[in-house]
Amino acid sequence: MKHNSKFIYPTSTRASIDGHRHYDLGTAKLPSVTTILSNTQPPEKMKALAAWKLKVGEVEAARIVDSSATRGTAMHKIIESFLTGQYHLDLTDVGRNAHTMAQTIIDNGLKNKITEYYGMEATLYYPDLYAGATDLICQHLGKDCIIDFKQTNKPKKREWIEDYFIQVAAYAMAHDQIYGTQIDKCIIMMCDPNNLYQEFVIRDHELKNYKHRFLRRLDQYYNQIKK
Repeated sequence: MKHNSKFIYPTSTRASIDGHRHYDLGTAKLPSVTTILSNTQPPEKMKALAAWKLKVGEVEAARIVDSSATRGTAMHKIIESFLTGQYHLDLTDVGRNAHTMAQTIIDNGLKNKITEYYGMEATLYYPDLYAGATDLICQHLGKDCIIDFKQTNKPKKREWIEDYFIQVAAYAMAHDQIYGTQIDKCIIMMCDPNNLYQEFVIRDHELKNYKHRFLRRLDQYYNQIKK
């Protein structure tokens, strides 16, 4: 996979401020996109999460979240090794499961579709407002595109993952602001432990709508801080 270095992405470190993730860019500490979204969840979504924790129990809920995060991290590493041409092997039980999930995403979403990539786990930021790291910035079927890889415990419906769309829309907006691009396509590539692949694309007017929704959440976040 060819790496095109025409965009130089900044280095950053992650910092915690009042328990919330921020990106330290040297000149500013900016809240992460995920911090902004998690702190501005609609009440009905917060109630649904609380009900799920009550149903399965706090201990089991924590186990599921930790297991999912570990599997997701392993899956990301395997996908990155494919893109860079380096071989990554994880022989743990989680690693073997993550490998088949990563291979499913590679076979269905990346092979013969990605001609070159500009950055992986690249830090993006909108000056004075927010920052984040997206999984992949690349050319996908000839169009500049932002892609995030997600593991899921069960198949998802489009209406269940709107925060994922808002997240990548925020990344696209930051990229356009700093680099003068006009990214018009974002993709969520998702796989579950049974190796079911799902791909969700947002573009054009739908992408613009999710940008506007992120800006409303951003405004809500900073209003909460002021209070």
